[in-house]
Amino acid sequence: MPALRLFGRKWLAASDDLVFPCVFEIVFRIVWLGLISCVTSTYWSVTAECDEQAGLAVRIYLVGTLALISINMVLLVLLVNRSAQGSITEVQKRRWVAPLLVIKILLILPETGLNIFGTMWAFCGTIECKSEDKITRTVIEAIVLFNWVVFALIIFGLAIVFDPLGSAKYKNGRDSNDNGPTESAIHRKVSKLWFRRFRWAFCCLRKDEFGHEAFTQVASLLSALFRGTDLVPSDIMAGCVLLRVRQKRETREMRRIRMLNDDGPRYSTDITRVFATSPAWMTIKNARHFLRFALAAYGWPMVCYMHCCTGPYRLVPKMTCCACFRRKPQIIIDDNCCLCHVSGVRYTSRIRSEDVLHASFKNHVFELPFCVLADHSTKSIVISIRGSLSMRDVFTDLVANAERFDAPGMPPESSAHRGMVAGVDCLLKRLREGNMLERIFNTYPEYTLVLTGHSLGAGVSILLAAKLRSRFPDLRVYAFATPAGLLSREAARYTESYAFTIGVGDDFVMRLGVDSIENLRTSIIETIRACKLPKWRIMLNGFGYALFGVPSRDLETTWHDVTEITKKANGQSPLLGERPIQTVSTAEGGLLSSEISKRRFAKTRLYTGGRILHIVRRKKTELEKKTNTGGPTFEMRWATAEDFTELKVMPRMLLDHLPDNVFRTLTKILEEQKTHNGSMLSLQEI
Repeated sequence: MPALRLFGRKWLAASDDLVFPCVFEIVFRIVWLGLISCVTSTYWSVTAECDEQAGLAVRIYLVGTLALISINMVLLVLLVNRSAQGSITEVQKRRWVAPLLVIKILLILPETGLNIFGTMWAFCGTIECKSEDKITRTVIEAIVLFNWVVFALIIFGLAIVFDPLGSAKYKNGRDSNDNGPTESAIHRKVSKLWFRRFRWAFCCLRKDEFGHEAFTQVASLLSALFRGTDLVPSDIMAGCVLLRVRQKRETREMRRIRMLNDDGPRYSTDITRVFATSPAWMTIKNARHFLRFALAAYGWPMVCYMHCCTGPYRLVPKMTCCACFRRKPQIIIDDNCCLCHVSGVRYTSRIRSEDVLHASFKNHVFELPFCVLADHSTKSIVISIRGSLSMRDVFTDLVANAERFDAPGMPPESSAHRGMVAGVDCLLKRLREGNMLERIFNTYPEYTLVLTGHSLGAGVSILLAAKLRSRFPDLRVYAFATPAGLLSREAARYTESYAFTIGVGDDFVMRLGVDSIENLRTSIIETIRACKLPKWRIMLNGFGYALFGVPSRDLETTWHDVTEITKKANGQSPLLGERPIQTVSTAEGGLLSSEISKRRFAKTRLYTGGRILHIVRRKKTELEKKTNTGGPTFEMRWATAEDFTELKVMPRMLLDHLPDNVFRTLTKILEEQKTHNGSMLSLQEI
């Protein structure tokens, strides 16, 4: 940060990104130099016996190769030394990196010429000067091939860091009007670039009815998020590592403050006390029961994922062999020949085949697979909506801008996630075909309607319930790991009356929205500015953190001034304008400091829906650790949507989102409750 400028254009790399690549190349060059030295000492006497011109050419090749390898090694050592200087923002300390890199790249030309000669000598037989020693000939051939591999890797590396918009004409591309970033030429150019990438990489999605719209919306989002920041991919990786250190330090400080003030959110292991004021249908037991139906919507992939070795064996008894040669039931849409998805639904939900009232596994952009199932144990008709499992679902997730959402009883001017609103419209269209719900409830008049889903399916379930609630006022929603950017605040508050949301630990999806990503962008840049470590050190620390956690000493020694990480003045981050960054003096640097917190995409803040139960792992006391005993594994509290507006970088942020982990968590809570109460009920009865 900023991006490296070379040959009159910007590249997707920075001047401090060369430490590890150059170190790896030095190791290869040392081996290469040793081999060519051995060949030269062995072959030098052989060249005297060859034809005069051939022998001279071979000697020039050997000496030239030795010289170029030596020069390259000197350049690589200098590049490592210069690239390792200063923190990420101290660009001036690395001012010699670009000239050294230009020399290194220009040396490819003579190396290529020598390698062409070496190829002709080793493989083509046009130069008659070969040794009878097979080992020597093999080493020469290996060196020539290795040269071509190195050249190919260099070209591949240049292609990866090539920035199509790095031309000088875009260098000072800034918004010149008051209509926001979407009207600027640079924004339109970047959006078109992302759109072309999507069309090429996900060509199978082009035929989808809404594929073009999804590509356009996601391209606009990605263009807006990091435009004007002059960050390269490695800066974002380093920023995430630093953000983990910063957030751990902030958590420690907040814990100290709460201990002194006896304040802060209170988690409890007493389920009875936690649920004392909640409706009777909001229980851990019911949530775990309907989570099975949410898992069932994933079909056979979920069974194979949860039972890696025995998954297919478990599905076989539920399959319908050679169903493609039989008359297919009209209630099953887009399943395969053996109805594997239906078998997965039956296995996970533990229901009979006749209780599968409808199952659609058709998956397009904005169109999600779902099942309508009869649950006789709770006298419920369950609509289970699948979460994200395909790239089509990912694009539905990423169409994340706010759109007006109207439903009976909803507050006026409510907004919701655009992709999920489109998903609700597709589901409603399918449910209205043949008056599906009316026919089902004519068959089961005493049953109630329950909607459930995980992740994307949870968000769509809450929105769909809002649409159906006027017809089914007693409906319930059990949502798991609901995304953060779902509904505007008043609309989210309205859903608390009919939706029960469960989140576990550091689940990142429950904190993931356009607004939180823009906040993450700002936090990354602020944290990078405050850090005094070079990027190579940050990356090494990141590997150590992943294996052993963040040591306490790094919470204090990573920053220029540790007070800048926690203090705030007048609602503004202290890292914006309090300590001048002398090394960032370019036009991009000015834009970075002046517009770092500007909202480029999120105009309306969206929140997660439903009444939220947050479950976390309980920290053991020192006595429990010493005696190797312990109480309940988890503790919980009722949270608010505002508690999930900040995206945190945590070790378990992905694992805590997975549906099987949520299921194990609820199962563990019920098992410990059963043990605590002295119940003899089996887990199957729970």
